[in-house]
Amino acid sequence: MKQAIVGYHLDENADWVAELACDHFQHVRHQPPFINRPWVITEHGRNAMLGQALVCKKCDEKAPKDKV
Repeated sequence: MKQAIVGYHLDENADWVAELACDHFQHVRHQPPFINRPWVITEHGRNAMLGQALVCKKCDEKAPKDKV
């Protein structure tokens, strides 16, 4: 199920995590050649992706929300 990005935070390893409208979290790493997300490197790039949809596997699996 696709869900909009509503924010970001850094995890304990300093990797960016997208906060989705469904209250799930999803890592958004840039690790070429396997994962190509250069937009995650800059604040401008991350802000430009706010509102864009990502596939949320946690929603598909009916996982509990990551936010309290």
